[in-house]
Amino acid sequence: MDYRRNYEKWLNDPVLCAEGKKELAAIASDEKEMEYRFGGELEFGTAGMRGVIGYGMNMMNIYTVMRATQGLCEWIKTLDEADISRGVVISYDTRRKSEEFAKAAAGVLAMNGIKAYLFD
Repeated sequence: MDYRRNYEKWLNDPVLCAEGKKELAAIASDEKEMEYRFGGELEFGTAGMRGVIGYGMNMMNIYTVMRATQGLCEWIKTLDEADISRGVVISYDTRRKSEEFAKAAAGVLAMNGIKAYLFD
């Protein structure tokens, strides 16, 4: 996997927020940091997705949360209608960006026509 190509793709993506563009521009000359963030993807393990908060494929951010949620949506769509209609419950805690990640996940579910019950 070419981490520099991934870095450039993220940096130049018009969807990337201003905060993300600024953060990624700041690491333009740091090959080690660039490789860490873009040399692989954040993995979903037995405890869910865990990682350092920041921008990149191997970091916790709304983009990696949304990508994982889209994967969940694809699986949900394989279920029968009764199961699909039950929806998904989402909650969050006091950890940094937890509410933002929960809302991003709920948005992806909604865009896929899947009910999301978002608790505070």
